Formats: sequence, C-alpha cells, structure tokens
Amino acid sequence: MSRILPVLALSLMSHPLIASAQEGVGLPSLPPPPGLEEAVLLPGWQRKDGTRMAGLQFKLEPGWKTYWRIPGDSGIPPRISFTGSQNVANLTLHWPAPEIFTAAGARTVGYHDALLLPVEITPVDPSMPVMLRAQADIGICDHICVPVSLQLETTLPAPGAAMPDPQITQALEKAPRVASVQADCVTEPVADGTRLTARLTLPQPIGPEATLFELAKTPTWVSEPIHRREGTTLIASAEFVPPEAAPFAIEADDVRITVLSELGALEIRGCHSISGASN
Repeated sequence: MSRILPVLALSLMSHPLIASAQEGVGLPSLPPPPGLEEAVLLPGWQRKDGTRMAGLQFKLEPGWKTYWRIPGDSGIPPRISFTGSQNVANLTLHWPAPEIFTAAGARTVGYHDALLLPVEITPVDPSMPVMLRAQADIGICDHICVPVSLQLETTLPAPGAAMPDPQITQALEKAPRVASVQADCVTEPVADGTRLTARLTLPQPIGPEATLFELAKTPTWVSEPIHRREGTTLIASAEFVPPEAAPFAIEADDVRITVLSELGALEIRGCHSISGASN
C-alpha cells in the first residue's frame, strides 16, 4: 500500500482569501472557491474566569466535506495557526468528534456540510480586547478536492458578551469526552515508521465502533487502524510514518486515541505503559 506522508504535494491551485471585520469575519465579496460558502470568526463570549470562547466556522455547500486533525488515507491535513494574534497567552482548539467516510476504497475522517471549531483563549490581560488572527489551510472535497488558504482577523472587545453562543456551545458538547482509561501500548519498527498496538478496557459498543490514532506533538502520517474486541478489551493498532520515513521512538504522553461509537466519542490521552515488542 502506498503511503501519503504528512507534507502533501498538491497539483491543484489553492484559493487564498483574506477577510477582516470588527464583530465577526466573513469572506469578501469575491466569489469563494467551489464548495465553500462562508468562513467566519465568531466573537463568542467571556467566561467568569476571564477566558474567552470564540469560534472558527466553515460553511460548505451541500455534499462537500472537510477534514479532521488526522484526515485518513487520502485527506488533506488541516493547518490552522493563530500566529500574530494579540493579547493571547494561550489558545486551544476544541475539535468536535468527526465522522468516517469511505469512497472508492479510501477511508477519510472529517465533517460534512459545516465545521465549527470552538477557540478557547486565555488573554494576557482579560480587561483588554483580544485581536484574533487566524491562518487556515484546509481541504474541501466533493467529486474534486480544493485546497483553500484563509486569513481571518477580528477584534474581541473587552469584556465581551456574557451569554454563551449556542452554536459554539453545541460544538463543544460534540467534542470527545476525555476518558480516564489506561492504554497499555506496545511498539515495533516497520520499514518506514513504527507500529503501535494499544489495549484498552472499554464497555462493549452499541453498533459500529471506530478507533483513531494520532501523535499530539509529532507530525506523522497514520495508517488506517486495525482493531478487534476480546470482550471488554479493545485491541487496536496503527502505523505511524514520519517525514523521514524511518522507524522512530514514540513517547507515551504523545499518543492520543479517539474511540467513536453510539455510546459517544472518547479520547484517551497517553499510554499508561509503552514497551517494545518482544521477539
């Protein structure tokens, strides 16, 4: 099986778009690229502890999709940066649980029709406005795939709205729940990377179950996971391929596993133990 490494060479022309406004940012009057109806920064609200909750929203034409953090076999990895923002001490994106798409034998992970990413901001000074500047490079696909480059900017006034934005709240509720589940992991080298196998104790799912692997700090391509059940034990494995396409050491606290089922989405952070495969 051929592998697609994290840095993709795209023959399609990307569509740069720049937008700016005070209370929210939409696309300019120029026609957006095929598939994208709107991109906007939602101003959100200020919480009692002084942190801000804003939102980065993409609205797509019906039938179009975009991708999760780890997009799958042939998806386009999203790259979102807030470099250049002002009065920001810390910033966290909250990704809603994704869907699994299968087409022409390829498995991708993402969202259809729309994506709203809650943006949690810790200001340097909560009494001052926050200038939020986002650079988003995403892929959107239907029958064709279009890479899109967006530059969005807005000022979140101080103190900001006191009431939560229902759209952002709903997106937060869709994020995987961090589970206090221990993952025991074993790694072994493969020709161009490292295979990791995790064992987790989880209740039996209702209906289909999917497992997603990623490394939180290390950019890699990740193979489609293989998983099986032994009662309440979920055993899942995936191969991680770094840009240099060689075996490497995986740190226990770098591993992030997301389990999707009708019981809800769970996120397991880190491996309780990690060891090399025995011969």
